[in-house]
Amino acid sequence: MMKKIAFFDTKPYDKEVFDEENTHYEMVYFESKLNEKTARLAQGFDCVCAFVNDDINQKVIDTLYENGIRLIALRSAGYNNVDLKAAQDKITIVRVPSYSPHSIAEHAFSLLQTLNRKIHRAYIRTRDFNFSLVGMNGIVLYQKTIGIVGVGAIGRAMIQIAKGYGMRVVCFDPHPDESLGVEFVDLDTLFKESDVISLHCPLTKATYHMINKESIAKMKKGVYFINTSRGALVDTASLLDALNDGKIRGAGLDVYEEEEDLFFEDKSLTIVKDNILSLLISRPNVIVTSHQAFLTDESLTQIARTTFDNLDQYFAHQPLENEIRYQK
Repeated sequence: MMKKIAFFDTKPYDKEVFDEENTHYEMVYFESKLNEKTARLAQGFDCVCAFVNDDINQKVIDTLYENGIRLIALRSAGYNNVDLKAAQDKITIVRVPSYSPHSIAEHAFSLLQTLNRKIHRAYIRTRDFNFSLVGMNGIVLYQKTIGIVGVGAIGRAMIQIAKGYGMRVVCFDPHPDESLGVEFVDLDTLFKESDVISLHCPLTKATYHMINKESIAKMKKGVYFINTSRGALVDTASLLDALNDGKIRGAGLDVYEEEEDLFFEDKSLTIVKDNILSLLISRPNVIVTSHQAFLTDESLTQIARTTFDNLDQYFAHQPLENEIRYQK
């Protein structure tokens, strides 16, 4: 008998690629996010497949467990939305630890260069036949310093791109890898010396709001700031203040700490009651993309294939390569 998988928070591109890669599972797609209100939809399924903005808290875990769910397969690398402590000894959690890290690194650099060379503003101007170059100057990245926070797979892809630009690369990571041929420094030094700062680290208790009023004060005046990692790494109110006073020259954000009920959805006909996000989007030196850095054909295919590998291993009672467990 085919195992039944309940997919939550799905979009047309999810369904397309998972249907294409599927060989032996029965799959049902729910557009709604997995949360306390929707968890009972999983009744009668063998597994739940969830995404980054699903709220998998203790109540959701308990409801899924009561309805016979023993496996949650995340279609993402991050798992800060999962209460791992509540899940231990009840539900197995697996994830997709890596899916085309170059997709995210390339998006980060696209945000940087779009901000720096005012491509977004040029696009709007020329559509109105405004060919003025006033206010369109940028900087040369060659020999500038980029500070990369976190040198996992995505951070390493960023290093490669930055070296291609001829930039000096400084990095911070709890586990420095000297074989990468870059300078590893402490965070204070990275903030002080970088012309560009790009975040590529996970969200943990230690990294929550690591970009705040105090850390921003240590940065160069006129720094570019890029975040394609997790929104809550940044105290957004402090970021906005720094943009207002010119401390930060421009910000490229693919994530936002209050994105859960906004990103991945069409809110164009809705009054969005988030004043900070509204102020960010209104600024000409800020680009916000809706958590789309991962969204390439290659990434979607890899996410589907790894998810099916995770499912196959679990149902065949094989060792789970991508299981995540609660750690005290």
